[in-house]
This record gives sequence, C-alpha cells and structure tokens, in this order.
Amino acid sequence: MMRQGRASNGAARPRGASARQAYGSLARVDLDALVGDWLTLSDLASRLGTSPNGVRRLLEERELVGLRRGSPKVLSVPADFLDGDVPLPALKGTLMVLGDIGFSDEEMIEWLFTPDDTLPGGAAHPTAAMRAGFKTEVRRRAMEQM
Repeated sequence: MMRQGRASNGAARPRGASARQAYGSLARVDLDALVGDWLTLSDLASRLGTSPNGVRRLLEERELVGLRRGSPKVLSVPADFLDGDVPLPALKGTLMVLGDIGFSDEEMIEWLFTPDDTLPGGAAHPTAAMRAGFKTEVRRRAMEQM
C-alpha cells in the first residue's frame, strides 16, 4: 500500500511526490530574493571552524540544507541557517519533518523562507520563528503539509 500525504487543499498525494507537484499552486520563486544572504562551502567552513568536508558531512546528516546556485553553480547554504558559529539547533528536526513529507531541498528552503504573517512572535518566515524560539509551532505547521 502506498502511503499518502495531503496537499494544502486536503487532496491526497502519493508519498514521495514533490510538494511542488502536489501543491500546484506553489509558483516558481526567486530564492535569492526570498533568502537574502547565502554562504558557500568555504565560507561555511570558515564560520564553523571546520573543513569543507565537515560542512559536507553536516549537509549529509541534514543539519543544514543547501543548493547549487550562481554562475558557475556553487553549493551554498542560507546564512540564516547558522546561529553564530553553529547550525541553527531547531533546523535539523524541521528538515527531517519536511523531508519525510517529500519536500526537495529547494522546496524546504522555499518553505522555510516564505513570508507568513500568522507566525507567532511577529516572525517574518518559519526560519525567523525558529530563531525566536518557536520551533514546535514551525514543525506543527510543517506536519500540516502532509
């Protein structure tokens, strides 16, 4: 039996179908405008005090998520995913929830930076809400995407 999730309109979607496919209403967005500052692997390695391989390990372990962007395409991570010199602690669990729903890396970043004026604490988007201490609310909303 194929497990199913729910699209935002309540319709069932096959497990693993991309969120963009299931939520046809999601328009292609300019992630650079949505996210703002990005860090390359070397920038991240410097900020985190590790090697580029250490950053790749964080990406593999889903403590961070990034995309190939720019010209030439370079793997980059939103700067807001860092809390000083460590990955934002609330991010890993939230990425796990979004990944379980079937979001791609691009869709995760888009969802985490999409403006939402209904978030608690006046947060502009889910990443800002996590930074303000509302990780449970952000994860609850992510699970509602199922």
